[in-house]
Amino acid sequence: MQQITILGSTGSIGQSTLDVIARHPDKYRVFALTANKNLTLLIEQARQCQPDYLVIADRAELPRARGMADDAGLDCQLLAGADALDRVASDERTDTVMAAIVGSAGLLPTMAAVKAGKKVLLANKEALVMSGKLFMDEVQKSRAQLLPIDSEHNAIYQCLPGDFGYGKLEDAGINKILLTGSGGPFLNWNKARLAAVTPEQACCHPNWNMGRKISVDSATMMNKGLEFIEACWLFGARPEQIQVVIHPQSVIHSMVQYRDGSVLAQLGNPDMRTPIAHALAYPQRIDSGVQPLDFSSMTDFSFRLPDYDQYPNLRLAMQACGAGQYATTGLNAANELAVEAFLQGHLSFPQIAAFNEAVLEQLESCPLTSLDAIVEFDAQARAIAGQLLNKMVA
Repeated sequence: MQQITILGSTGSIGQSTLDVIARHPDKYRVFALTANKNLTLLIEQARQCQPDYLVIADRAELPRARGMADDAGLDCQLLAGADALDRVASDERTDTVMAAIVGSAGLLPTMAAVKAGKKVLLANKEALVMSGKLFMDEVQKSRAQLLPIDSEHNAIYQCLPGDFGYGKLEDAGINKILLTGSGGPFLNWNKARLAAVTPEQACCHPNWNMGRKISVDSATMMNKGLEFIEACWLFGARPEQIQVVIHPQSVIHSMVQYRDGSVLAQLGNPDMRTPIAHALAYPQRIDSGVQPLDFSSMTDFSFRLPDYDQYPNLRLAMQACGAGQYATTGLNAANELAVEAFLQGHLSFPQIAAFNEAVLEQLESCPLTSLDAIVEFDAQARAIAGQLLNKMVA
């Protein structure tokens, strides 16, 4: 019986994880749930799965949360704040941690789980974008088991040989990793139309049901850029060993091309319960609740290379990956502010990439060799981004 902590249980990944867990009550039990602001959903989730701990972000919300928990008849301990997130992620009673907190807020509790040697299901890509080498070094040191949840990285993981050695793509006969992306809702739009894009349009992904921030990132293809950076760290790949390919149908989740001409692909319906179930049960297989593909109804698989003029955020992310840790950390910080500003109506859709590039140009290269240094640099990048944003919206 695996004891599961879900960091970010009220988000789309957290909800899908609970759905898979509920299908296998003999295999999994929820130890802790954590959430940011959605207390109503968190309490309802707790009522259904009866965890030992609930953790919320804001300590000021504890009295209200306790009242809601009492009204629901819950018998669990309520905690709040960043220290509490680290506590449940590293608790000795936790076997597996689903790291699904969106954005930089997920870095520290995910690292806490890694340092404690947990089985970590990584859905928070920012942990690697912000602290790639440090994070992977800690995985090796603690012997934590790291399993990717992003559908693309999970697909790549499934297409690698079972004895794959970290960073040994050539030794495994691999020519390149093919990282697929749908292109988002504006794939066939010309650049002139993008200036009038609304948050509602950007959040309406044609294939996936995701939160608002990641939906905007998908529309700008920043999400694919962050996944590019993440893939380099996850598999020890050099940037030139990864190629981004547009696949609008989102059925082939990624591919691995081998030296002998073979290409292995992982296919499935666009539903995050598939990679979640794969990682939860690895190396076994369990039912995810996802319908299998019906090949008789498929009429088209199409592919194209990305247009970097249409998706400048993808270009920025790939350039940052080559520049080093400071650039990827700074880009992530800038993008989080830019997306929030767009969702609030302060920036236009094309201004997201322009803003990110402007912030990057103001950052100075520096080594980031500790978690404290990364957190400090992230704060500096956000301060620079905040000043620039104030000028742009004044």
